[in-house]
Amino acid sequence: MTARSAEVSRKTRETDISVAIHVDGTGKADMETGVGFFDHMLDQLSRHSLIDMKVRARGDLHIDDHHTVEDTGIALGQALSKALGERRGIMRYASIDLAMDETLTRAAIDVSGRPFLVWNVSFSSPKIGTFDTELVREFFHAFAQNAGITLHVTNHYGANNHHIAETCFKAVARALRAALETDPRQPEAVPSTKGSLKG
Repeated sequence: MTARSAEVSRKTRETDISVAIHVDGTGKADMETGVGFFDHMLDQLSRHSLIDMKVRARGDLHIDDHHTVEDTGIALGQALSKALGERRGIMRYASIDLAMDETLTRAAIDVSGRPFLVWNVSFSSPKIGTFDTELVREFFHAFAQNAGITLHVTNHYGANNHHIAETCFKAVARALRAALETDPRQPEAVPSTKGSLKG
């Protein structure tokens, strides 16, 4: 397979985002979004998916973190879709139940070209430090829509909101890692009876 890498830049009146990814990497993370908790979550996404990610984001943080988080999700999703191209040779499907202390979260992925998010995650607090917990969903919605993936995330249980958020990122990362692996039995085939995974 050819190198699965891509760069995307996205600039609006609200944000200026640039991302670079390498799907077949080692999980090297280089994040600067201006939002500390979000950087920590993106580090988890990169480390556990083994996708090298470099993110530079400048946003209107004097308003809140919303635009920065959402637009980073858009750019990362676009970069992943670009890097995958025709999506030849991928395993396509994956799911995992991921435990972290008292928390258990499931992520299931279909790298289908058809974007969809099912989100069954609740937080008991609107904030983790200064970070709005509702932005976890906003990130994954933007990411799934622009990556062209069907993504289901369910938190089975958990008490600590940091752990709930972190298991969402780690579970998605691990499912991505498995779904994007090369299928040794059909390394050049598009895994679809339609012959296309471009939506």
